[in-house]
Amino acid sequence: MLRFASRVTAVALNASVTTRAAHGAPATARVLVLPSTTATFNRHLTFSSSAMMPPSAPRASVSVPVSRAIGPRARPSIRHRTPVRSSTRTFAASGGDYVPGQLQPFGDLSVVGAEAVPDGCQMLVLSVCEADAEKLSADDEVLEGYAPGLAAVVKDMCDEQEFKGAAGSSVFTRVSGLPFKHVGLVGLGKADAIAGDAWMALGKEATAAATKSKCTAVAVGKYWMGDEEAAFRGKAEGIAAGAFLGSFDDSRFKSDAKPGPLKTVHVLTQPGVDIAPEIITGKAKASGVALTKQLVAAPPNVVTPAALARIANEIAAQFPKTCSVKILEKEECEAMGMGSYLGVAEASDEPPKFIHLTYKGEGAKKTVAVVGKGLTFDSGGYNIKAGAGSMIEMMKFDMGGAGATLGAARIIAETAPAGVEAHFIVASCENMIGSRGLRPGDILTASNGKTIEVNNTDAEGRLTLADALVYAEKTAGATSIVDVATLTGACIVGLGPEVAGVFTPDDELAAELEASAKETGELFWRMPMQETYWKSCGMTSEYADMKNTGSRGGGAITAALFLKRFIEKDATKWGHLDIAGPVWDDKKGGATGFAAQTLAAWVAKQGE
Repeated sequence: MLRFASRVTAVALNASVTTRAAHGAPATARVLVLPSTTATFNRHLTFSSSAMMPPSAPRASVSVPVSRAIGPRARPSIRHRTPVRSSTRTFAASGGDYVPGQLQPFGDLSVVGAEAVPDGCQMLVLSVCEADAEKLSADDEVLEGYAPGLAAVVKDMCDEQEFKGAAGSSVFTRVSGLPFKHVGLVGLGKADAIAGDAWMALGKEATAAATKSKCTAVAVGKYWMGDEEAAFRGKAEGIAAGAFLGSFDDSRFKSDAKPGPLKTVHVLTQPGVDIAPEIITGKAKASGVALTKQLVAAPPNVVTPAALARIANEIAAQFPKTCSVKILEKEECEAMGMGSYLGVAEASDEPPKFIHLTYKGEGAKKTVAVVGKGLTFDSGGYNIKAGAGSMIEMMKFDMGGAGATLGAARIIAETAPAGVEAHFIVASCENMIGSRGLRPGDILTASNGKTIEVNNTDAEGRLTLADALVYAEKTAGATSIVDVATLTGACIVGLGPEVAGVFTPDDELAAELEASAKETGELFWRMPMQETYWKSCGMTSEYADMKNTGSRGGGAITAALFLKRFIEKDATKWGHLDIAGPVWDDKKGGATGFAAQTLAAWVAKQGE
């Protein structure tokens, strides 16, 4: 028999405590906290409330089974006990079973090719470069070919609104006496410097304007149609993708949501050119971007780790010939030694979900992986995000990397590039605060055996990515790995809100990512991997293999250096994309869908 003495200060008398049995209703007990009590611990312990109570007071006792010996000066701990959890917040507390994201988000909108503006079109939208805009006249042959009198209307519109065809500019007006009620021009900039996303922007602007004007049909095309057929097809694909995205309205959480008026988009084509395949591909790309936008925009009581797993399952179910999925539960992650990832997840009632979605293309010869950070909400943990500028209310977008990963998977699943096997991996969880939670000073052991001293619980994303990178290399067998994450505020400070950082020690991989980004028009900038910062910026630890954060300076670089430690083979190509800035833009409506297209383009090129 062991004796354990505990002196406590009485903080409440006759306090009411509500507990819930494993399979029963809540029960309330009255508990008296006494000063200077002594309890005797046997194999089965009994705490008695009889001392110092009036004879008429009710007596209560609590039996506590003891599974291990407690030494004379030991303190009982609940940290390693399995907690009884009454519920998880899989969906909104209001009871609404909201959709975290849609694989087919565009409803009944139809995008088709057309050689001329069809009857019934209410709006015509054309693109013009700066040189085209400068030479427009009241008798322009191209414009007159669409409708007699159109050239004079367009010339007056451009003069009145000083439209010069600059990239990102547009002009619209209502007309009368023509086959359509509205006409618009969208600027492309200089003809020799048209950006990769210009054609998608044209489609977006056209359908957004048509929706605003309550049109049911719009025709959109190029002012100059003299392209080679192959080049024209690529531009038509971008226009189609943009047309779908421009009409997309995320109104899942509005009680009075109504479908938009736009039903048909006619993409104007060269004579005899059928662009149906390009429209299909454009829609697939738009669907991936829209899925990413929906996942990032949704609140954290809707997009939980379980919800992300649900989306991965839906992708695999919709494309079963090429896709398969495995969701690792907490117990399986424990068996694989993922202490770094699970340490972050520990305080949340939401169970962690480790998502592994696999695409296997025809004749696959190369294996790659995209690893996305999946923190569906980041409170900061005990290093809580607090005060003005902490952005805690925006931490739903801390799964932006996971959103881009699943969006890219959605694109790849439908476009089905040959020659590549791609693994889309997300270690998803929440970073919350609680008695079981990760504490500053804790030391975690990752699945590759490396130990990490946690000196900041708000640097949690890299802890989850660490185990995911080990899994991508060792279990999935990827020889090229790109991780994507809203990882550091330092990257926003360095590159601003529109440009993402690229970190990689491999010049060839950097060139591949640059080419993919140029194709999509998304903005990335390669950053240095200054190895001397590891020590000089304080990433070494006296007690573990490393710390999870260093000094304030160079924070985005030291975060990348941390991740690099979890790629073990010299032959494995690895890159890190920090998308903390461009994942969200209030001026563009919030979630941007950033990185899904670039990642999909990179994966597709690996099979070439």
